[in-house]
Amino acid sequence: MNTPDERTKADINLKELDQSSLYQGIQSFLADLDEIGETRLPQRAYLATRRAIRHLQLHPGQTVLEREMAEILGMSRTPVREALVRLEMEGWVRLIPRRGFVVAPIVADDLQQIYEVVEGLDGIAASLATKRATSEELDQLDHLIHEQEKALQLEDLLTWTTLDEQFHQFIVDLAQNPRLRGVMDSQSDQLYRARLYTIKLRPKPTRSIMDHKAIVSVMRAGEPEAARMMVQSHRYRARNEILKVIRSLPSN
Repeated sequence: MNTPDERTKADINLKELDQSSLYQGIQSFLADLDEIGETRLPQRAYLATRRAIRHLQLHPGQTVLEREMAEILGMSRTPVREALVRLEMEGWVRLIPRRGFVVAPIVADDLQQIYEVVEGLDGIAASLATKRATSEELDQLDHLIHEQEKALQLEDLLTWTTLDEQFHQFIVDLAQNPRLRGVMDSQSDQLYRARLYTIKLRPKPTRSIMDHKAIVSVMRAGEPEAARMMVQSHRYRARNEILKVIRSLPSN
């Protein structure tokens, strides 16, 4: 059994590891923002913090200190606070009296409402994409499925989750509907966070790969209604798996 001193040291090492991962992730993302010329400090703070929450570098329930985030981001606290207020309005963080900003937990009821919206819109996207995608674009979907299979063989669930997100996002892109894209973007990050949060607690996602192959098959066959129904069914099954896990966990 570990002594209290040993447990304290382990807790400190874990905290330092999390802090290091957060710092590296944010610095890499800031470099990407430099490349696209995004120099507005509040926007940089907003995008970097939101991404850190999305990728679980800031965990559900974790306190977000303005001072620490300002140091990591390399800016003053004013743009950081402006970013946190914006994130609070969008539901990513909560302001707790005498505690400050806290990363919002992943709540099953909220997640179910998001899925109810996304399932319908994903189906519409699949139907439109079936009518508009070229054979070469469908080949790209097949490539993503192939990469998912490789990731699964390597037990790399993080890469699998990222590829799963890319698969669904690409179908939305193929729909060629900017308004649909905008609505989906406002919800997809929350779903990605939930998928990442539960991926190791859910069954191995071999069924999802089978679903993806079937979806592309009916898209190639030019059957928009079948594509819509299959995507909605696929999302519905995944939703139930994720909600089952979330509801079985202690409050996050």
